Amino acid sequence: MNARVPPRRRAIALLVLALLPLHGCGSISDEEAYAGVARLELPRLERRGVRANPYRAGRTLAMGRHGMVATSHVLASEAGLDALRSGGTAMDAAVAAAAVLNVVEPMSTGLGGDAFFLYWDARAKRVFALNGSGRSPRGLAREHFGRRGSMPQSGWETVTVPGTVDAWAEGLARFGSKPLAELLAPAIRHAEEGFPVARIVSYQWRAAEEDLRRDPWTARLYLRDGRAPEEASLFFLPALAESLRLVADGGRDAFYRGPIAREIVRYAQESGGFLSLEDFALHRSTWVEPIRVDYRGYEVVQIPPNCQGLGVLLMLNLLEGFDLASRGLGTPEYLHLLIEAKKLAYADLAAWVADPEGAEIPLHHLLSEEYARERRARIDPTRAAVDVPPGEIPAGRDTITLATIDREGNACAYINSLFDAFGSKLTGGSTGIVLQNRGSGFTLERGHGNEYAPGKRPYHTIIPGMVLRHGELYLAYGLMGGLMQPQGHVQFLLSHLEFGLDIQQAADVPRFYHHAWRILLVEHGMPAATRRALRGLGHWVFPAGPRYMGGAQAVMVHPKTGVYLGASDPRKDGAALGY
Repeated sequence: MNARVPPRRRAIALLVLALLPLHGCGSISDEEAYAGVARLELPRLERRGVRANPYRAGRTLAMGRHGMVATSHVLASEAGLDALRSGGTAMDAAVAAAAVLNVVEPMSTGLGGDAFFLYWDARAKRVFALNGSGRSPRGLAREHFGRRGSMPQSGWETVTVPGTVDAWAEGLARFGSKPLAELLAPAIRHAEEGFPVARIVSYQWRAAEEDLRRDPWTARLYLRDGRAPEEASLFFLPALAESLRLVADGGRDAFYRGPIAREIVRYAQESGGFLSLEDFALHRSTWVEPIRVDYRGYEVVQIPPNCQGLGVLLMLNLLEGFDLASRGLGTPEYLHLLIEAKKLAYADLAAWVADPEGAEIPLHHLLSEEYARERRARIDPTRAAVDVPPGEIPAGRDTITLATIDREGNACAYINSLFDAFGSKLTGGSTGIVLQNRGSGFTLERGHGNEYAPGKRPYHTIIPGMVLRHGELYLAYGLMGGLMQPQGHVQFLLSHLEFGLDIQQAADVPRFYHHAWRILLVEHGMPAATRRALRGLGHWVFPAGPRYMGGAQAVMVHPKTGVYLGASDPRKDGAALGY
């Protein structure tokens, strides 16, 4: 944090960040704040001296005629592009790229996490959506948590069944053209032969170093002599290579019914975990109907709950009622409206997003114009709101995202995550597979739709996005970053759709991250005058490093020429590559 921020306000702000629950948007008294001052801890990346603004690369759009891949790591983009060059589909390219990211960005994604994707089928002129999230262990009862106030953030209680491999299998069976073994070959090679640790990956790895020492297998496989790897050092993951090879040869059954499941369950039982072979054997992904809204003639598409894509659509519905263009990109008036719309949308997310198999979610009403008008009236253009309740309904932090498009015009917006950096901080024994901590997304509030229960999917933060125009694909994109994602999606989309920035420029624009209450984190590129004006509107404005702002990856079709365009966020180590 900037030392020029008054110490009292800085202390209270940091404490709010530490004490507010995962989905909380309520206030906290000064008395409660001061009671925990001794427990304050700066975010690890900032404590380790990471620069607040290590990007603004100013790169131009990538262009291609036959295919495009955008990911957060160059090696992953190369693997995806190779799949396209050799005749693969957008789905093939997504799986090849995602598998490499499992290796070269292991704190963010992997076989031990979940995946969602949107897929544009150019022939059918239709968007398909897959929910590849896993469920909580059937042997972990609600009573286990007793009278706790919130879910833990790491450890076996947070580990849900990994959904990634089944999502790959489902996507390839429907839209792929290449064998899984061919698509996983680049990832296996990088894991066996070693890969150079990229700059931002090294920051994130070092930030998690202390946590990685707690689990013997994680420490053995993801640290060297007890330390995280330095930038540009070579790192090898032979155990993960072997698991990838088992999946390449045996498909999903090797993971869910074979040696990988057996080893993960063995280690879970040995070390206090809850996963069973039955949990793995019963796992299935779900094809779902996308949700969508029209925003000034553009059809914006998201995946329905249990993920938070609903928040993007709620924010856009609220903001369509304002003349944003006249306020100007990046002005205090414009940013204030986005922040206040975010508060309203996230209050509804906290109230309603849950596993639809066990909760009734009034999507039709939430996405209606009438509901947007009612909620929009709560926005005060002159003052930041503090307490924002969800609307009335009538009776009745580490992730990867990538985007691909192939020669035929099929496109995939794909997102894959372990949730926190290195997920639960647990590795599934000798498999080398880091396990996600998605279970921390449940609430322990009695009667809530997202209350923990065995065999249930939690609130999910990861969301891929698409935009259609006149019934044709316009844009496939994602913007990772935990609870940043809906507000980040909207900032990215509006920079392009409202103000005409190209998608690379839209990815480069300085972002804000509204955490909760009045806490607003902003990037270095936001002008000082804008920050002062936002403080005047009642926002508590603090500088923030890249850990809060996520990373965008996008591909689009030029509306006049049909040329493919690609953008890759300079906040990450990646690139958009086309041919």
